[in-house]
Order: sequence, then structure tokens, then C-alpha cells
Amino acid sequence: MRILHVIHSVDPRGGGPIEGIKQLSAPMIAAGHRVEIMSLDQPGTPWDGAMPFHPIGRGRPGYGYAPGVVDWLVQHAKEYDVTLVNGLWQFGGLAVWRAARKTGQPYGVFTHGMLDPWFKRRYPLKHLKKWFYWPWGEYRVLRDAAAVFFTCEQERRDARGSFWLYRCNEDVLGYGITPPPDAAAAQLAAFRAKFPELAGKRLLLFLGRMHEKKGCDMLLRAFARTHDDLHLVMAGPVDDAFGQSLQRMSREPALAGRVTWTGMIQGDLKWGAFRAAEAFVLPSHQENFGISVVEALACDRPVLISDKVNIWREITADGAGLIEDDTTDGTHRLLARWLALGAGERQAVAACTRPCFEKHFQVEGVARHLLERLSHLK
Repeated sequence: MRILHVIHSVDPRGGGPIEGIKQLSAPMIAAGHRVEIMSLDQPGTPWDGAMPFHPIGRGRPGYGYAPGVVDWLVQHAKEYDVTLVNGLWQFGGLAVWRAARKTGQPYGVFTHGMLDPWFKRRYPLKHLKKWFYWPWGEYRVLRDAAAVFFTCEQERRDARGSFWLYRCNEDVLGYGITPPPDAAAAQLAAFRAKFPELAGKRLLLFLGRMHEKKGCDMLLRAFARTHDDLHLVMAGPVDDAFGQSLQRMSREPALAGRVTWTGMIQGDLKWGAFRAAEAFVLPSHQENFGISVVEALACDRPVLISDKVNIWREITADGAGLIEDDTTDGTHRLLARWLALGAGERQAVAACTRPCFEKHFQVEGVARHLLERLSHLK
């Protein structure tokens, strides 16, 4: 099968969608399928993926309108069996819809959690602005898609609560990742060599975008209320005002010397960070899947997450972590409950993590399911 992914940007700082494409495509390529990416990045944008990449936009932030995108999709339509839109609220989706009206080619959409009602509640003015765009934009993109893919049942249900004008062919696909390379010792050594000041410390790891929806500010406030020898590692890009405000917060007396900022880490450094930590923490307000959560499970690390991470039920059922609500008090309870566990109890939770990953989140199974569904799209 010949598949084209359309995404706003391949920049890894954008979070889960581009990483999801890479993870999901790997077993497909290995099985002989052809997978390519078209993005609204500026031509010449660097790319380290294993699949062909077509950057044909202007590389501008925001909506990303670029003339010529629809024409490119129409001209190259016969080279692909199906197109997959990744994400909403950007020109790529509307461009695919316009091209499909000319070519008749089927397309699918991964919403990547972008219809979660949390955004409606948290940013009411932005939601009002989206309403002006919705009827002639994203509503049509979803309505005319051969399938709209959700990573779990909770995401599908939540998507119905953002706009009353809503119609699409829903499909709960699941999601997964490829396990980390089997080189734990080398990964751990790479992380320790990069951050020798963390040697011998008990570490909790947060890894992801420094974004309000991730609950980073709550995590710091809750961590300031703990009185133990834990050290918090905040891994991810800090390149905006919110991230800088978090760093200032970490210099307050209750947190000074207890938080390390690594910047964005990838490859062995990333896997080494998971292996160096005794648990992973993500008190997110909204997370349709949480790739970093699953990466932690694949590294045998317990996860301390909020009940707004949509895979919390699977983690609870398998005993692979602790769950609380997405408040500062709830995050503090997460940390307190973890600290209250004895060494044997922590090891028992850790023993449940890899089986949880293998049962629910192996990417090979998700890739097979997706290929089966794509083969029937019309």
C-alpha cells in the first residue's frame, strides 16, 4: 500500500504527532509498504526520518496557509492509495479536503486529541474563534473523511463535546510505539555522562513539551510541597514564555537545587533518562494518548499520571502506575503515594509495566489494524 501522511511540521519540538507517524510507519515500511510525508515546512527543512519527505509550505507558524499545496496533492494523487491528515486547525487538512474533491481519493484523519473539550473550557475566546472557522473548515474535513481515527474510546467520546455541529465516520484504532533499542546499559551511561551531577540521586522524570496542558506548573508546585530526597528532571524544550516562567519557579527556595532542566533530549539520552528515573510523572489536563507514558512503560518504569491521560484505565487495570486528578492537590497526592511505598512495593509496580506495554501498546498490532482499515477505505 502507498500512504501519504500530511502534517503541519516535522519539527520534533511539536510533540507527539510526528513521533507517532515515525513509530506507526516503521513496521509498515519493514513489511514492504510505501510511506511518505508531506508537510507545510519550508523547502530545505532537515529531516531524519526513514521515509521520503516533501516540505512544500512556507514554514510559517500558526495556520500555515501556503499556495500550491492543493495543486501538489492533486498532481501526485495517483502516486498514493490513501492520504492521512495528522492534526486539525491547520491548512494541511483543508488542503487535503479540497484536493480530494477534485481527485476522489479517500483520506483519513488522526485528530490527535485536538477535539478534546478541555481546550473549549480553558480557552473560550479561542474556541469562539474556531467556531467561525469550523462550519466551512474542519467540520467538512471530518465529515467527508473516509475514517476519523481515535486512539482510544475516551478520545472518541470526548471529541463529540467540542462542537454541536459534528459528523464523521469514527474509528477507534488504538496507538502504540516501537520498544526502545535493547541497549539499556549504553543508554543509561549516555545520560549519566551528560548529566553527572545527577549520579546517586533518586529521580522523577517529566519528559515532553513545557505546555500548560501538561500540568508542568502544577507538578512544580506539588513537588515543592514534598519533603524527601527525590530530584525532579524536566526534559523538553524551553523556548517560550511559559517554559521560562517554569524555570523561574524552579529557582524559588522550596525548589532550588531540586530540579534539573535538560532541554530536549532524543535517542540514547532520552531512553537513558527513563532508565535513570525511578518513575515517570505526567499530571496532564488533556492527553489523548501520551507517547511518553508508553515509552516509560516500555522501559519498565512506573507512571504517575492524571486521570485526564486517556490510557489511565489500562494502566490502572494492570497495576503499572498511580492515578490522581489533574489538580495541584491531586499531583501532590501522586507524589506522596509514591513516596509512601516501600522498596518492594515500588518494585512490584515496576514489574507490571512492561507486561502492560506489551499487552496494549505494541505498535506492530496497531499498524496491522490500520492497514486493514485503510484497505477498505472508499
